[in-house]
Amino acid sequence: MLVALCGGVGAARMLSGLVRVKAPEDITAIVNVGDDTVLHGLHISPDLDTVTYTLAGMDNRETGWGVVGESWTVMEELARLGGEDWFRLGDRDLATHLFRTGRLRGGEPLSAVTAELSRRRGIAVRLLPVTDDPLRTRVTLAEASPLGPAGTEVGFQDYFVRLRHDVAVSGIRFEGAAAARPSAGVLESLELADAIVVCPSNPVVSIGPVLAVPGVRDALVARRERVVAVSPIIAGAALKGPADRLLTELGAEASVVGVARLYAPWAGTLVVDTADAGRAGEVEAEGVRCIVAPTVMSSPERAADLARVVVDAAV
Repeated sequence: MLVALCGGVGAARMLSGLVRVKAPEDITAIVNVGDDTVLHGLHISPDLDTVTYTLAGMDNRETGWGVVGESWTVMEELARLGGEDWFRLGDRDLATHLFRTGRLRGGEPLSAVTAELSRRRGIAVRLLPVTDDPLRTRVTLAEASPLGPAGTEVGFQDYFVRLRHDVAVSGIRFEGAAAARPSAGVLESLELADAIVVCPSNPVVSIGPVLAVPGVRDALVARRERVVAVSPIIAGAALKGPADRLLTELGAEASVVGVARLYAPWAGTLVVDTADAGRAGEVEAEGVRCIVAPTVMSSPERAADLARVVVDAAV
């Protein structure tokens, strides 16, 4: 069995490659829920949805989020009514949130709802939210913004979408982490996995919340030699999103060496892009085995090529 630790877009593309080289039913994806939010009374799980839509072949590769061929009737009408429309929800996407919210209000845990959505979308990969309990990433802004003065703490989606992650950050915390319990199957999957893959997701706000759930980091430490991470930083920059800026703003190094330093206590191997081949020695000086390979998943074929490298590295 292979287990993948997942954020959003980078993880979804990694999974799209993994299912080409491993039987999907032999893959378990443990997914971040720190990005989850409630908007218009609906429970929205962006990372779970991005992974689900990608594995179901519904994803919009141009935007990296949402559904391909989406329509926007509800959002357009909401805007005409003067409602909040800064977080864009397409019509088909809204159906997912309505379904999830109804089931959650009926008493089902998020993991059970996720499994049902996966089944209805025809997905064989086992998708597990890292926890069924409330876990929310909170961001402290280092600068004044339309949401308040410097020092204001906001929800992740306010930072990421409303402010377009264009404001410097001075702190991150994972609200609810101390009381959260891993959802059923999370720790067992990590204990039994032949290989554990850390997808090229944001180390701070995608992998960070997963590690913050009690028991997860310890399980990884115990299986360290089976943990293979893919760096989301290439030549000092993130391909998409604010991972490089967040690392720098929070005092870490935005490089493959910085990623190695963060991951070294619980990951035995780091796969870095060919653009960082010259820093392989520095990565290994952090106590992490370094493998150099093309890591930009610009096509399903390239995602599969990277998946083969990662799976081979874990054996």
